[in-house]
Amino acid sequence: MRDTAPRILFATDFSEGSDVAAEVALAYARRLGAALHVLHVTRDGLEDQMARALGEHVLRFAGVPVTAVVESGSVAERIVRYAQTRGIDLIVLGTHGRTGFTRALLGSMAERVARTASCPVMTVPPAAIEGGLSSAASAGALTLAVPEEGRSCLVCQAPCDELICESCRAQIRGEALQRKLEEYQKVPL
Repeated sequence: MRDTAPRILFATDFSEGSDVAAEVALAYARRLGAALHVLHVTRDGLEDQMARALGEHVLRFAGVPVTAVVESGSVAERIVRYAQTRGIDLIVLGTHGRTGFTRALLGSMAERVARTASCPVMTVPPAAIEGGLSSAASAGALTLAVPEEGRSCLVCQAPCDELICESCRAQIRGEALQRKLEEYQKVPL
């Protein structure tokens, strides 16, 4: 039988965007009295080196129960599998802030996790702390909004029956068209 304390999984890649998400995950863990699982996924052969780095990284999570784990393999797949096998209630991920064409070309690990995870996934953009999210989280003013059917736009997180809402689709199309226009204007005639 599982204990009643919520479980939050924070997946880190040690980037600045991940540091922002760490603050949010910690604030939620403190506010909810949750156990915090910190996961780093690396390439084969680097597990020991990354375990030492992760050990230093989790020192910032004083005051909450922490489980730190390093695994190797496909990042999105490992995050989702870890969440499923450990009964995680919420996954918190930082994003790199790519949009439009760059995001379409490179893909988004956070998007893959959000599409395949069986629990809510919170993505935290790099600018969240600048926007005051950290102080709101620390003050306990944050609430987790999960759409009624459990579905939301993968870009803006607004409740939506589709993967990407119409507004975000229009913005993505506009960005792609703008870039195409800029490329055509650079071509000598």
